[in-house]
Amino acid sequence: MKVRKISLIIALAAVVASCNKPAGELVGTGQNGNFKEANPYGMVFVKKGSFMMGANTQSALFEQNDNQLMVTVEAFWMDETEITNDEYRQFVQWVRDSIALRMAVMGGLEDEYAVNIDYDDFEPETGPLNWKRISNLWDRFRREFAGRNNGGETELYEALEPLFYSDGSLKTTALHYRYTWMNYDQAVLPENKYDVARGCYPPNASSRVDTAWTDEQNAIHDSTIIRPLREPKDLLSHKIISIYPDTMVWVRDFQYSYNDPMLLKYFSHRGFSEYPVVGVTWEQAHAFCRWRTDFLEEATRLNAQVYRLPTEAEWEYAARGGRKMAAYPWGSNYARDSKGCFLANFKPYRGAYNDDTGSTTMRVAQFRPNDFGLFDMAGNVAEWTSTAYTSTNNVYTHDLNPDYQYMARKDDPDVLKRKIVKGGSWKDVSAYLQCGARTYEYQYEDRSYIGFRCVRSHIGE
Repeated sequence: MKVRKISLIIALAAVVASCNKPAGELVGTGQNGNFKEANPYGMVFVKKGSFMMGANTQSALFEQNDNQLMVTVEAFWMDETEITNDEYRQFVQWVRDSIALRMAVMGGLEDEYAVNIDYDDFEPETGPLNWKRISNLWDRFRREFAGRNNGGETELYEALEPLFYSDGSLKTTALHYRYTWMNYDQAVLPENKYDVARGCYPPNASSRVDTAWTDEQNAIHDSTIIRPLREPKDLLSHKIISIYPDTMVWVRDFQYSYNDPMLLKYFSHRGFSEYPVVGVTWEQAHAFCRWRTDFLEEATRLNAQVYRLPTEAEWEYAARGGRKMAAYPWGSNYARDSKGCFLANFKPYRGAYNDDTGSTTMRVAQFRPNDFGLFDMAGNVAEWTSTAYTSTNNVYTHDLNPDYQYMARKDDPDVLKRKIVKGGSWKDVSAYLQCGARTYEYQYEDRSYIGFRCVRSHIGE
């Protein structure tokens, strides 16, 4: 009797729900279209708009083709500040922990450090890791490391030994992040257009992608291959990136200059935690964005928009803060306010780096934000964008969400590996701080004056 009542209630509910939907008509799937995206932590909403893109005055690089162009940019989210050392450390520690867990499982400790699953063909290389055991792993490793010469248990220590030097310090060169991405630039080639009539790709369709691997010494190798295109997975590139920042940039970038304290402490010491991370290549920044996306999706089970580097147009629009013709992010044509105070961290005079209160990099958000609420869009460190550099970008790009992206492959010439850098840095004169100024750097180079911040496209109105 009780079961019949429940069935009747369910049937009545179904009838009520379908009262306003005529049978046999196109009524959609029933999914609610009123979607409101939650504010991403640490990000600022940048509303869509139009602006004059390009240098307000003569470009700092004196390019011949630096014409202004009226463009429109869709709404997006942007990090309030540049990615800090502490935020990048979260990435480094996650990579360290994931490698350690995987090595423990490969070393025969799958019962402790892999998720308990029942399928018979479990492979430690691909099985899920037990992240709840990470604290236990490091506590046990420290005990085994301390007692390795006293005849104690060393099973975990032996499994993780390749990750550490003999004195117990971490091998930062062993911190590799592996990821894949879809080469849409290959998918949109005319010769690769999917044949809807035949239900397959053309017989001569092929994709040019990157592949990567490590040798017995854990050195990274990569190459470009051309494979037949038969299914979407053939468009995937595989990448392995060494993700630890290059702290040597503090000495390498400046000859005959004593910057050893920055080399030794800048990334590792907590006193620099809120300073922008530097010594990171464009490729490392790109890998960070991919990790940040996966990290969010794994934690929330949400299929959110991906984190990525901003396009040049997005970065410049955000820097202007809604002021369409502003030379600098604060809205004026000068690097000082009416009281004579400098408005960013840059090189104000010949050798007088400290006159703006910062000799090199500074803690983020020490100057007023622009009208969008974004800090340090000029000075402190310059920032990577996703846009590939040519001297004529704004001549042939579209006026809606303009961009020119090229994911350079291993065998491409260096001229195709240049990425646009915006914002100027602590070592630059004020001309480089202007919103429309643009420079470039090679995607495999790291500098003590280049950092980055992420953006995420906005869903809905």
